[in-house]
Amino acid sequence: MREFLRSKIHRATVTDANLDYIGSISIDKLLMEKSGLGENEKVHVWNISNGERIETYVISGKKGEITLNGAGAHKFKKGDKIIIAAFEISEKAPKPKLVLVNDSNEFVKYL
Repeated sequence: MREFLRSKIHRATVTDANLDYIGSISIDKLLMEKSGLGENEKVHVWNISNGERIETYVISGKKGEITLNGAGAHKFKKGDKIIIAAFEISEKAPKPKLVLVNDSNEFVKYL
């Protein structure tokens, strides 16, 4: 068994960073569907703007929303460009869903 990339949202824009929330990343529900991400699923979040990396879990957000909550909010700020990635353990590599978004976090196309 090996760990493979299953889905990725590429170059999303952080819309908010909320220190007063318990934790997680809020992601636009449509982007969750397009990328195959599920509620409470573990994800890696990589900050293109400053190089920071965290692991957290997904909660459903409003249209266009990408909000880092809790402790992760210390490493991200509004306007940062990020990559959100999920992996799976399998014997065979899946065909990952690679989602490209625009500056408003709207689905553009699959990569």
